[in-house]
Amino acid sequence: MDAPLHSPVYRLPAPLPLDSGRVLDGAVIAYRTYGELNTARDNAILVCHALTGDQYLADPHPLTGKPGWWTRMVGPGLPIDIARYHVICANVIGSCMGSTGPASIAPASGQPYGLDFPVITIRDMVRALVALLDGLGIARLHAVVGGSMGGMQALSLAANFPTRAARVLAIATTARHSAQNIAFHEVGRQAIMADPAWAGGAYYAAGRAPDAGLGVARMAAHITYLSEDGLTDKFGRRLQDRDAKTFGFDADFQVESYLRHQGSGFTRRFDANSYLYITRAMDYFDLAEEHGGRLADAFVGCDARFCLVSFDSDWLYPTAESRHIAHALNAAGAPVSFVELSAPFGHDSFLLDVPALDRVVAGFLG
Repeated sequence: MDAPLHSPVYRLPAPLPLDSGRVLDGAVIAYRTYGELNTARDNAILVCHALTGDQYLADPHPLTGKPGWWTRMVGPGLPIDIARYHVICANVIGSCMGSTGPASIAPASGQPYGLDFPVITIRDMVRALVALLDGLGIARLHAVVGGSMGGMQALSLAANFPTRAARVLAIATTARHSAQNIAFHEVGRQAIMADPAWAGGAYYAAGRAPDAGLGVARMAAHITYLSEDGLTDKFGRRLQDRDAKTFGFDADFQVESYLRHQGSGFTRRFDANSYLYITRAMDYFDLAEEHGGRLADAFVGCDARFCLVSFDSDWLYPTAESRHIAHALNAAGAPVSFVELSAPFGHDSFLLDVPALDRVVAGFLG
């Protein structure tokens, strides 16, 4: 997909080396900035987005018109205060909002990459982000911040570029993807690949995308972002716009209608192949494996301060995952604070109204 005109694009000056052994030539990174960079160039905060996020964290999304995905956190007077900080958010490589991904034109063929796009990792995404920081002239960040997959990127940046950030704030995340996480992602990938319109990933010229499969993938994933109590409170077993069951397979229940809406809305802003590539990158993520098998070794020599946040209702990346990271940081001698917050929203709590998170973010960054 072409980058929206109002999103700056940085072209990497050199081929990007990848963990697979391949290189990505001519890669571009689409990004947004908020607030001013000070003369000392030391007030920059890199915010890393989650799986289906993008660079539009604090202004309207150009395809949906909806507010940015973290408008409650980033803005004047908010916990990430753009009156104080210069905030950068970039679309990861492999995605579909302007950065190079499977829908981009391959230099060698002049056609969309499709499945010829190289398989990427979280560390590859971070390499591209560091190249962007170099291009912007930012040698050291005031902080790197991320939730979910964004938290993986924050931890990866600290582990692989240990002098690039003074603070690392990782929210609702993990140091490695579990078997259960991988299993949920595989269900989504199989739904996409089972859609006849997927056409082996070469659907771009057909004028017909695998929207049915992508919609099902989104529905399955969205369930993992919520909590059982949250779903019960919001929907229970209430029927959708009817007084009785239909004894058919329409969306009888409100929760069914909600999930179908989530699935259909997602297909209007996201590319199915990007979903395959990014979920695979998350599945491959294992910081300990990257550093000899011991997680503490990933952080040896890192001079950043760390803050880890988990939520008691998050069963996708539960508190035990953050606690494991905290123990590794302690073993590495890195300064770390860790807090579990109470919230009813499940994994998505970092995106929603949790005032305690606001206080943690503002306090740590300040």
